[in-house]
Amino acid sequence: MNTKPNISFENTEIAFASRTDVELKKMYLIFAVMDSNLAVKLGTGLADVAFKLKLPIKGIMKKTMFGHFCGGESIEDCSKSIEELKQYGIGTILDYSVEGKGTEKSYDFTRDEILRTIERSAGATEIPFTVFKVTGLGSYKIMTKVQAGQKLSVKEQEAFERLKDRVDALCKSAYEHDVRIMIDGEESWFQDVIDDLAYEAMEKYNREKAIVYNTFQMYRKDMLGLLKSAHQEAESKGYHVGAKLVRGAYMEKERDRAEDMGYPSPIQDTKEDSDKDYNAALKFSIENKDRIYLVSGSHNELSNIILTELMNLHGLKPEDERVFFAQLYGMSDNISYNLAFAGYNVAKYVPYGPVESVMPYLYRRAAENTSVAGQSSREFDLIKNEIARRAAIKK
Repeated sequence: MNTKPNISFENTEIAFASRTDVELKKMYLIFAVMDSNLAVKLGTGLADVAFKLKLPIKGIMKKTMFGHFCGGESIEDCSKSIEELKQYGIGTILDYSVEGKGTEKSYDFTRDEILRTIERSAGATEIPFTVFKVTGLGSYKIMTKVQAGQKLSVKEQEAFERLKDRVDALCKSAYEHDVRIMIDGEESWFQDVIDDLAYEAMEKYNREKAIVYNTFQMYRKDMLGLLKSAHQEAESKGYHVGAKLVRGAYMEKERDRAEDMGYPSPIQDTKEDSDKDYNAALKFSIENKDRIYLVSGSHNELSNIILTELMNLHGLKPEDERVFFAQLYGMSDNISYNLAFAGYNVAKYVPYGPVESVMPYLYRRAAENTSVAGQSSREFDLIKNEIARRAAIKK
């Protein structure tokens, strides 16, 4: 059997089919700025100051960074993005990207907002997933104490119980509405608590198929082993594992904390080690496809090709519901659109929320683009190639 599907991530005609010439030129300007570390640092710093001083830059942000990487300020605002992605066979993952204020009121508000994304997704094949961060539902300080085995005060224990209730309310609603829901990965010093909540929910709601998905950050040295343990546990208890694989998002913070507190860094020593474990996790997931439902959240072209080859090798059709590919909205369209064109299940994380509240998210996106070697340059080059291709046709 031929294990090499005919997909090229160099095909910019497919990658940017949804973009007009004007939109493509706007993308060119955005990624030209993001291709410069200095420009990103200056731009994000100035934007942060402008919002704090309440200067009128919201309109500018909506037409540039916010407009490119976010679907809008509300679920309703995202309708245009949802419809545009749908036209090209790409699903939407509604991602409420407002960082919590650390109050019980804000936690309740976030829970209710995620419930609204579940209701919006119900019966809508164009929105195959919803997602949430546990730190949006409760205190990371309390979770850190729980993981460290420290005794909670009565007040803290009550707050922790409310956090658990909010998580269960979301997973239960997802189950009742037949909507897949992903739990984002977070920092290692309270991730064990999140894992426990995720597996408890899986045992309750993943009996027939995967509804609840946990995140495995493969830049951690122990994560491949934890994926295998999760599979073993699910096998013994008779439920399905929902596994979203990513490389990871908190590398510098993890290493700095480990150094400050004098414990070994949980992060892989090299990028090659992360890549090796990520691809090994893809292989393990596909080899155990009857128990593991997989979302590969990767902007790495080789990993995406490897997954298509593994699917082909194991007789999985591109449209098999047990496997999804996922990328961030506004990034790696050459991967998303070419995979979707070839018939694979693809979804984009579409962040939304008030402009001023989502800015921290956008700052991280910008930082990630410049810290991941060659990523912004790759995006920039592809855009330039498509502009040149279109210009050549018009001659």
